[in-house]
Parts: sequence; structure tokens; C-alpha cells
Amino acid sequence: MTTRRDFLSRSAMTAAGFGAVTVGQALPAQVAESVKQMRPPKKPVIVTRDTGDASIDEAYKMLLDGADTLDACNHVCVARENDPNDHSVGYGGLPNEDGVVELDACCMQGPTRMAGSVGALQNIRHACLVSRIVMERTGHVMLVGRGAEHFAVMEGLKREDMLSDDARKMWLLWKEDRNSHNFWGPPLSSPQWKQPAPPPTLNHSAIPRHPGPEWADVIRTRSQQLMGMAGDLGIAPHKRAFAVEQVLWPTTGTIHISVVNTQGEMSGATTTSGQAWKIPGRVGDSPIIGAGCYTDQDVGSAGATGSGEENIKVAGAHTIVDCMRQGMSPKEAGLEALRRIVRNYNGDMNKIRYLDMIYYIVRKDGAYAGVSLWNTTASGSPKIFVVHDGEKRIEKCAWLLDGKTTN
Repeated sequence: MTTRRDFLSRSAMTAAGFGAVTVGQALPAQVAESVKQMRPPKKPVIVTRDTGDASIDEAYKMLLDGADTLDACNHVCVARENDPNDHSVGYGGLPNEDGVVELDACCMQGPTRMAGSVGALQNIRHACLVSRIVMERTGHVMLVGRGAEHFAVMEGLKREDMLSDDARKMWLLWKEDRNSHNFWGPPLSSPQWKQPAPPPTLNHSAIPRHPGPEWADVIRTRSQQLMGMAGDLGIAPHKRAFAVEQVLWPTTGTIHISVVNTQGEMSGATTTSGQAWKIPGRVGDSPIIGAGCYTDQDVGSAGATGSGEENIKVAGAHTIVDCMRQGMSPKEAGLEALRRIVRNYNGDMNKIRYLDMIYYIVRKDGAYAGVSLWNTTASGSPKIFVVHDGEKRIEKCAWLLDGKTTN
């Protein structure tokens, strides 16, 4: 009988045999001379989104105490997954159209060049930890769906109901509102896609994410109706406005964190509950190595939050790291990835205004950037990110397009 150990041993011997023939002919990865000469930062650097808690400071202290860079990444991700008020990740994440919370996550550890991910994971709170266990305890990179859930349970994680009461009520509001946005129909990139027009009545298609002034009366009326429905469902008064916003413009929230320490060791991790009200089984960019997260120990680390499908199509995180490999700064590399998203639509602003993206980037020397597709949110406030390099602070994102977005 052939055991798994025997199989892996024979596979390694076979690979070694092939390597003896081909490795001498292989060319090393080309790295710009300026990147080769970079030295590690004098202080650790963390780049992520604003978490609103103490987890970033705690992760930074972990780095100062010599913790593994991926441990620091996971610390921030776990804190978000535990917070029921963060409706973009973990427990309390907004569900799919069937009312089921499905989680995606991935991680990359620079020093070992290992990676792991999970997609469409149900009933397990800490998707980020499952992705790391996949990385450390299997010969695979990605597990999905029921297989990922079963694997997590076999590794000692507990099943639990991931749908919080607040998220359930928001889902019920979305279900009761028969005009709600959904993800059925031709995508933006399809020639069959048509731009929504202001409806003559409220019994029409979804309001666009970036409505013009012609939509003002429709939005006002719809919002008033939804606020009344939210009250009937028992949604607390101070939570109703947010619930209405999620019905009209479903969240695309995520958290990514990239880290480098004073030895130049890097890691990155991403975790999310994905787009609210998505089609069951939908997997975005967050668990895709090279899209939602990519770390190369020779160069840097990057990750994303925003329109996952668009980021997959440009392999955003890998594109950024590869651009830095060629000598671009983190800011320049992030803007280049955003330009590729715009190029996919030939610069058609009627479509691009429906998209959103923020990239979080750190280079092996500690240089960093937060880069966004749009420069402001719907309310007009600037797009921001958080950096910690001994001092935690919020900085404005560099941006490609001057305009507003809903996220």
C-alpha cells in the first residue's frame, strides 16, 4: 500500500530528477538593481485599513517583540472577524442572497514563500486561520465550500452560526424590498449591459452606486420607505440608516494587511465575507493568490479591498508587486494596477463609476502606499488607509480618478 508519505517522497524525487535536467537552463527572476540594493526598514511597517480598534497597535508590539510577520497579520484579521459590528468579515458579515454567510480568506508568508486560502467557507468564524492551516498542514493552496468547512472542523475549529441578529435583519430588509440590487444579469463588461435610467416609478431596477442628481427624488422616496420597513422589522433606530444603505448599495468591505519587519521579512493576509447579497458560491478576489493578496520576499507585499471581480481580472496584488520588482515605487505600482482596471473598460466612465478599489502596499525597505481608484467617498471625505511604523496614523490614499464613490 502506498502511503501519503511514500507518494510525497516519490513526487519529490521525480521533481528533483526533472530539476536536474532543466534548472541549469532556467533564468532567475529579474529584479531591478534598485530593488536588490534595498535594505530592511529600521522599524516594522504595517499597512491596512482603519480597524477602529487596538489590534493594529497590538500587532505592531508583536513585531517589536520578534513575532512572525504572519502572526501579526492574523492578529488584526482575527479581531475584525470577532467584531459583529464589522459587517464585511467574520461573525456579523452580511450574507449571500439565501441568508448564508460565506467567508473568503488567504495568506502569504514571505520568508517561506508559502500560501493558503479558503473560499465560500460557511459556519467557521476565523477564515484567516483556516487559510493558514491549509498553508501549513496540507500540500494544497486552496480549499473551498463544504470541503473547507470539514477540513476546519477536523483541525479543531468549531462550527457556529455566523449570521448575527443585526445581519439577519438587514438581510430580511433586503428580501422584503423587491426592488433590491442583485447580481443577476449581464456584468459591466458585457456588451449587453445597459446603464440604469431613473425609473418612472419605484417598481424598477436598482439605483446605481453613483447616482446623479436626477435620482435624488427616487433615492429620497426609497430611503423613506426602507426606513419604515426597517422599523417594522425591529431594526434599532440608530441602525436603520446603515441598513437602508446596505440594501441600496451592498457592502464590498474587506480587510487586508501587509507587514514588513526589521529583518525585511514580509507577510500579507486578507479576509472578508464578500459582497452582501451575492449569488451563493460567489468567490471574489480575497482568497485568490495574486489578486486579493500577494507577497514576494524579494520585493514587497500588496492586497486589496473593493470590486473583487475587477481585481481578479488584472491580478492586482501580483501586478503591483511585479511593478515594484521592475523599480516602481509603491504608489506608482498601485496606480498602474488601477490604470489596468480602467483600461479594461476603455476609459468608459459610465461603467467605471460603478467600480471601487483600494490597494494597500508595502515594499521590502518599508516604503508604502495606499492607492484608490476614486479620491473621495460618497459623502465627500477622502479615501484613507492606516500605516504604523512606530506611530499609527491615518493617511489619505493616492488616487487615480477625481470623483466620488459609495465605499
